[in-house]
Amino acid sequence: MSLKYLALVLILAYQPSFAQQTISQSEKTLAVNQNRLEASIFELAKFGIKPNGETSRVAFTDADIASRTYLINLMKNAGLQVHIDFAGNIIGRREGTDGTKKIIAFGSHTDTVPDGGNYDGCVGSLAALEVALTLNENNIVTNHPLEVIIFSNEEGGLLGSRALAGALSPEALLVKNNSGFTQGEGANRLGGDVSKIEQAARKKGELAAFLELHIEQGGILYGENIDIGVVEGIVGIKWWDVEITGFANHAGTTPMNMRKDALLAASKFIIAVNEVTNSIEGKQVGTVGRISADPGAPNVIPGKVLLSLEIRDLSSERIMQVFNGIQKRAEEIATESNTTISFHPIDANAKPALTDKTIQEAIASSANNLGLTLKQMQSGAGHDAQDMALVAPAGMIFVPSKDGISHSPKEFTSAKDMANGANVLLQTILKLDRELK
Repeated sequence: MSLKYLALVLILAYQPSFAQQTISQSEKTLAVNQNRLEASIFELAKFGIKPNGETSRVAFTDADIASRTYLINLMKNAGLQVHIDFAGNIIGRREGTDGTKKIIAFGSHTDTVPDGGNYDGCVGSLAALEVALTLNENNIVTNHPLEVIIFSNEEGGLLGSRALAGALSPEALLVKNNSGFTQGEGANRLGGDVSKIEQAARKKGELAAFLELHIEQGGILYGENIDIGVVEGIVGIKWWDVEITGFANHAGTTPMNMRKDALLAASKFIIAVNEVTNSIEGKQVGTVGRISADPGAPNVIPGKVLLSLEIRDLSSERIMQVFNGIQKRAEEIATESNTTISFHPIDANAKPALTDKTIQEAIASSANNLGLTLKQMQSGAGHDAQDMALVAPAGMIFVPSKDGISHSPKEFTSAKDMANGANVLLQTILKLDRELK
């Protein structure tokens, strides 16, 4: 064998095939069934429907359990092998052609907040099933095995995704959601097994990628008339209980200059939270969402106020920068008002999760190829992808939510926008399947 011929053989041996490098014409024109996707959203909404036509399907309720039979049947119709893991997640698997490849997983959740909407989580879940159906109908088999995941109890504690990420604490299993069941009881009701729930965890590196399609839950895409949001990261969240202590006294006999009014100090504190958060460059947000005054009588100066503080950002360092600024202002307010202000961290926080750059690029490329407009953005809400990012390269696709409304019966995403997102999800999966090593 000549050296020239041997070199050619070696080049061909290490050169990926044309089919692996280049998207086929059939894949390029592949598209989900928009009408079927919307119909499945409407069908799912029947589970938990109330007399007024609105839907409430809190995790672990009878409505949630009934809906899962519908979802499992859809998965089986899409050619998926279905099982329920020990955390109550529904997982549908589709084998690939290459047994050495890792899993590409995608999905979302279908439980709702009390009196929520029909699109939050549901769009991503049913779009994932629509992707599997579309591949099945067109006899396309990917190189990587695929998994469609419907996560359990996203809204009430991220039970399913935290279990898969190995990040579910024993204490979390004792927390009740709005169904009245603890997460441990709920996992069992969904067909899981809380005694073996740690076995639901995936090892880091077991998945090649995880993708989640979701409505934006904000008004940026809708307001700017943009089709697709490419999520660069999911913000971290830190909570504190804040206690302001003054002195309760008679409202009629205590002169203004002798008061230790905890509520007056609280009002200054709330303004300070807004001012400090806005004073730092970035997209961080700070919120006081709960407040109560004690003793709460019209003729008594409030002696104690309890309120909440929440700070969100993609950077843990910036979260603490904002907090430190707020804490400094709190010390000044306490001195001026003759009160004390103390902060008590709440152990219910989420760390920031940056999405994978390769997956971001694949999503953007797929959207561009489909002729869709796109915007890189962060997610101000928590998602299952946030936990999955702990064990796999993760990506998120946003589609518009009308007027930025979410967690409400008025939540709405058009059939066209849902299909756009599902087609970007489909093309991104095919692109990653071709290109991931």
